[in-house]
Amino acid sequence: MIHGNSTFIHVGQIHVDSAPAAISTVLGSCVAVCLYDIKLGIGGMNHYLLPFWNGNGLQSPKFGNIAIPKLIETMMMHGSSERTLQAKIFGGASMNISVTEAMMIGQKNILVAKEILKEYNIALVAEDVGGQQGRKIQFDIERGKVLLKYVTRSDMISRSE
Repeated sequence: MIHGNSTFIHVGQIHVDSAPAAISTVLGSCVAVCLYDIKLGIGGMNHYLLPFWNGNGLQSPKFGNIAIPKLIETMMMHGSSERTLQAKIFGGASMNISVTEAMMIGQKNILVAKEILKEYNIALVAEDVGGQQGRKIQFDIERGKVLLKYVTRSDMISRSE
């Protein structure tokens, strides 16, 4: 049971909070990076749709290469440092089985998360990525734990309408 605020984030959103609080989202091919500061007990999550911003339009956190550094930056503004951050990543499912190799958005979303976390020297301590099922996750900041439930494509469609 989560005590305190619970915030649901959508594609392109980033949220940082302190205990007692929870952040949740639902993912298909999208990826969420959860950061937890083991010293300060604060946590943050992003939810991005595509791996790379192509330079057109606004630098939106709908793109992994924008969303992940922005999440890290936001955690730093709350007093975190790379040394005290731990990362967990979720999502990146292949929701459409007929998708060709070149269109494997989920896999590319996973790779960009791992590459950027490595660049910042942030330890990746857990992941539940890939596969063909969506995920509903809830990040319990008080415990630094993420609760996960697999969801089907029809579950996700009915939730988003």
